[in-house]
Amino acid sequence: MNTELLEALEILEKEKSISKDTLLEAIEQSLIQACKNHFGKADNVKVNINPETCDFGVYAEKTVVEEVEDPILEISLANAKMIDSKYEVGDIVNIEIKSKEFGRIATQNAKNVILQKIREEERKVIYNQYYGKEKDVVTGIVQRNLGKNYSINLGKADAILTENEQVKGEVFRPTERIKLYILEVKDTPKGPKILVSRTHPELVKRLFESEVTEVKDGTVEIKSIAREAGSRTKIAVWSNDPDVDPVGACVGMNGARVNAIVEELRGEKIDIINWSDNPAILIENALSPAKVISVMADPDEKTAQVVVPDYQLSLAIGKEGQNARLAARLTGFKIDIKSETQAREAGDLDYYEEEYEEDYGDGEEYYPDENEYTEEAEPYYEEPEDVEE
Repeated sequence: MNTELLEALEILEKEKSISKDTLLEAIEQSLIQACKNHFGKADNVKVNINPETCDFGVYAEKTVVEEVEDPILEISLANAKMIDSKYEVGDIVNIEIKSKEFGRIATQNAKNVILQKIREEERKVIYNQYYGKEKDVVTGIVQRNLGKNYSINLGKADAILTENEQVKGEVFRPTERIKLYILEVKDTPKGPKILVSRTHPELVKRLFESEVTEVKDGTVEIKSIAREAGSRTKIAVWSNDPDVDPVGACVGMNGARVNAIVEELRGEKIDIINWSDNPAILIENALSPAKVISVMADPDEKTAQVVVPDYQLSLAIGKEGQNARLAARLTGFKIDIKSETQAREAGDLDYYEEEYEEDYGDGEEYYPDENEYTEEAEPYYEEPEDVEE
């Protein structure tokens, strides 16, 4: 038994996750290459390796002939009969080749073949490992700055966090642990190239899956998500179990679950709303925390006209139009928001007058408390961006 070789292969298999069969194949190829370098050709060379004991033998198959013309491929009848008297002309004789007889160059080349195979298999193992994690979240350790990019250690491989995938204002220190979304894994001659992101909306979704048990097991579904990285995210959730409140499950006891995600995203605000198959209800929920008087949605055109109380207009639009913009991305509708006064002047509110009075009372006599103003009013309205497919 070749104990040293067997132990070496077992260590490599354990540390680098390279199968012993692959390593034995590399050894076989290296021995054939050594024979080729030593003899000039190796077409008739066979290598036998016992995978259990790692004992191996190298043999040259030679044809028995009366007169030898090529000593590498042929053997004389007289010499063949010295090995075994049964051999006749035309038979094949296996002549053992002593690997110790190989020259220094042949031995070095054989060593290089083995090392090259190990490197290739190691790259392949790492690529397959991280390719399986594509579109998933991993924890990485910040190593160093590469200009405006960051090099992130993921364990067995390094990833690149480019400037475009960084949240504006986030600064990382070496050895800091951060969560990252794997965008793409490319196989290159120098090893896998892994691109990661901190801005992708799926990062938030994956964080909820890891933090909220109900989302992980499918009881609660995240139907839609819209994000402006570093500022605010809106997610719409739906429960497949009538006894489970989807919003409550995502928020957690005293906000523990959502706060853990907010902390990981360094203070990014997260609005969690109930999903509805009714576009009008979904749009109303999406504009939360603003109150809505009416929603006129056109599912075919993917447009919606929304009327809100005068004092809620700035809240519905949000700072620099952010609330309306995120609501549009979340729902897939182009949303036009008007105040009650604007809607009355345009004659758009007559149909909803009765419903509004039931919910809010007579608008002319309704005076909201000053505490209901949660954001400063904006003197203009920015049309929300077109919804990304």
